[in-house]
Amino acid sequence: MVFAHDTELALAAAVLMVNSAQEPDTLTTVEDVAAFYDQQGYTGRLDGDAAELKELRALRSQLRELLTADRDGAVGVVNKILAEGSALPQLRRHDGLDWHLHATGDEQPFALRVAIETAMAMVDVIRADEMSRLDVCADDDCDGIVLDLSRNRSRRFCSTACGNRAAVAAYRARQSG
Repeated sequence: MVFAHDTELALAAAVLMVNSAQEPDTLTTVEDVAAFYDQQGYTGRLDGDAAELKELRALRSQLRELLTADRDGAVGVVNKILAEGSALPQLRRHDGLDWHLHATGDEQPFALRVAIETAMAMVDVIRADEMSRLDVCADDDCDGIVLDLSRNRSRRFCSTACGNRAAVAAYRARQSG
């Protein structure tokens, strides 16, 4: 494990949120929000309405800025998110998870909790000087974000589909050459 379990979970959720904006957009309905909430193991408030969907869709660009920034640039985004969200880190244990950090209350809007949890996770990434764990997909036709938590830092594609597309293109290039 590269980071604490809550850091890895928050980073994975943020990458999934940002990549949901890639074609085809996978965050278009309140049902998509509920599925994301459940699949990523979030707790607390979930309004399940159009306003919440709009807030999450708007959050994707800020998270993309954060996940693709250089180390110093990421610090500015993290500090802004934490200040605007009045983050107050506290240790919590719930739902079978051991002690981990929450920095905002469960009653806060879902989009705010996603933003703050991502910012808190990025604090660990920045302090460990591990920004290279985040990158843009190596597929020329994709702008997805890659979270590489592998030991040998070998992950280059945001999805199996992008990796397969690149492998097929490389194979065809070798065959034609």
